[in-house]
Amino acid sequence: MATIPITKRGAEKLKAELHKLKTVDRPWVINAIAEARAQGDLSENAEYDAAKDRQGFIEGRIQEIEGKLSASQIIDPSQLDAGGKVVFGTTVELEDEATGDRVKYQIVGEDEADIKLGLINIGSPIARALIGKEEGDTAEVQAPGGLKHYEIMAVSYL
Repeated sequence: MATIPITKRGAEKLKAELHKLKTVDRPWVINAIAEARAQGDLSENAEYDAAKDRQGFIEGRIQEIEGKLSASQIIDPSQLDAGGKVVFGTTVELEDEATGDRVKYQIVGEDEADIKLGLINIGSPIARALIGKEEGDTAEVQAPGGLKHYEIMAVSYL
C-alpha cells in the first residue's frame, strides 16, 4: 500500500476520532444492542436494526481510520526545508491575476481538506498546479469557471 501524506494536525485529528469511536461510540452502541435485544422479538425490532446498522458503521470507520494511520506518512510543515518551493504542507498566499483577489491555502491530505478553513487537498487541481513552484511564479489552474492564473505571493512552512 502506498503511503498517504498527512500533516501532524491531521494525524492528531484522526487519532482523536479513533479514540472517541473506541471509547464512547462503540460502548454506547453495544449497550443499545443489548437493550434492544432485551425487548424480545428481534425480527420486528427497529431499535435493534438501527443499533446493528450503527455498529456496522462504527466498526467500518474504525478500520478505515486505523488503515489510514498505518499507511500514513506524518509531515510536520514547520520542519520542512524545501528551499522556497511549494510542497505538501506548505502554506501559499496567491493573488488572482484577473481580479487581484488574494487567498491563502495550506496543501494538506484528503482527510484534512476544508476549503472554508483554507485547507486544500493535495490532489486538487489548484494544489497540483502549485507543487514545485516558488514565490513569484504563476500557476495556471483549470477551474470549473475556466482557466485561472494565480501569482504566488508568499510560500511559508507553518
